[in-house]
Amino acid sequence: MKNIITQFSRIFVGILFIISGLIKLNDPVGFSYKLAEYFSEPVFNMPIFVPYALAIALFIVILEVFLGVMLLIGFKSKLTIWLLLLLIIKFTFLTFYSAYFDVVKDCGCFGDALHLTPWQSFTKDVVLLFFILILFVNMKLVKPIFSDKVQNSLALLSVALCAFMGYWVINHLPLKDFRPYKVGNNIQKGMEIPEGAPKSVVEMTFIYKVNGVDKEFTEKDLSNIPAGATFVDRKDKVISEGYVPPIHDFVMEKDGSDYKEELLQEPKLLMIVAYDLALANADGLAKMEQISKAASAKGYKTIAMTGSTPDEIAKIKKQYGITFGFYFCDATSLKTIERANPSFVILEKGTIKQKVHYNDTDDLVF
Repeated sequence: MKNIITQFSRIFVGILFIISGLIKLNDPVGFSYKLAEYFSEPVFNMPIFVPYALAIALFIVILEVFLGVMLLIGFKSKLTIWLLLLLIIKFTFLTFYSAYFDVVKDCGCFGDALHLTPWQSFTKDVVLLFFILILFVNMKLVKPIFSDKVQNSLALLSVALCAFMGYWVINHLPLKDFRPYKVGNNIQKGMEIPEGAPKSVVEMTFIYKVNGVDKEFTEKDLSNIPAGATFVDRKDKVISEGYVPPIHDFVMEKDGSDYKEELLQEPKLLMIVAYDLALANADGLAKMEQISKAASAKGYKTIAMTGSTPDEIAKIKKQYGITFGFYFCDATSLKTIERANPSFVILEKGTIKQKVHYNDTDDLVF
């Protein structure tokens, strides 16, 4: 019985680590955004690591897959199980911290393929910790299933394939797009809220200064606020989360107005996405005007979407001789549309027909 439980734990943990690692390896840039969130000031306040978030993301996801493979084939089982234990302890701490302090809404454990709440992520890690502890206690029962030569070859091959996959998706696009802006999706439909969908329940607390002292009042108490009290602040507490559409923060703002209703009705629209012009690839920026002219010759309207400041936009337009207009959208939303900075998206009345990385602009079809 002990051996059966140990082997089940071995297969369960190994497969789950491989699946989790491969999903994130499919989109390491997206995982790096999640790590940067953990490194940010509101969470762990470790901004020194933010510039290295992508490198750290690649290391972690390749390690996940590698350890999963090592566990399944029984390669250096003692080292493998120790590393798995240390890794899951770290993950469990992070997910507990996120859940308890409500600082990171989604740990990114399974990328955009499966979104887990912070407490769901913590529960998943506790389950994994339980099975890894079984492996730790019964370490001697985890034996290799191949000869040393085959084991070494499989271990090296797994690292090489993971490294190649990581290199490919960073310089092109994820092999599988799990985001709400994937090719074939319609942006307007992604923003719709179904009839009868549950609404968020929010408890509002109002803070008023009464006789020099801050006092809190609920909505029911508003009629009891003393005359002469001064409003200070309002705190909102979400009691229950309502339905949130897949696309809920997309705007196309210019000069204080949102033009998405108009632009998303364009039958031929080339949308260039550059969430941060200061960080955008120079070769990609240099291609924008030329591609815009090629699209215009085919009857397309070209716009750019960015989260950059007007000064940065003016600088880039002058530097690269850009003639098309720029519209503002939050950088986080633009990162969700596409990982490349810049990237090129073809829309037909709001439906995404094609997306390409700046390295693959020759593949654009107008």
